[in-house]
Amino acid sequence: MDSLERCAKAKEFLPTFYANFMSSSEEVREKFRHTNFDRQNRMLLNSLRLAGDAVAGDPQALKQLIERGETHSRNHLNIEPRLYESWLESLLRAAHQFDEHWDYEVEAAWRLVLSHVIRHMLRYY
Repeated sequence: MDSLERCAKAKEFLPTFYANFMSSSEEVREKFRHTNFDRQNRMLLNSLRLAGDAVAGDPQALKQLIERGETHSRNHLNIEPRLYESWLESLLRAAHQFDEHWDYEVEAAWRLVLSHVIRHMLRYY
């Protein structure tokens, strides 16, 4: 969470993530074609904070994570399971760029938290 907050201080952190992510495939670009990125950036930052809280066991965060799983399922946004790897790697590249304290341990912590969240999301697909 400390790393996320260091990254969040940089105005370009989330736009850099989305540039990375959208460059990963035409399918990803299409998913975000009509996106308001000011709103999307706020939602993503909130979701990343929520992810940390959920993995730490916060009941309210866990409830909200279930809701995210449902909204991203094949019946709603239809975020295909294979897209989560690109999402993760795009996010880690951006975090590495914007966290001045980035090292192996910080990266491992990001991967640990987000791998739990991704597994959760995939269960709802």
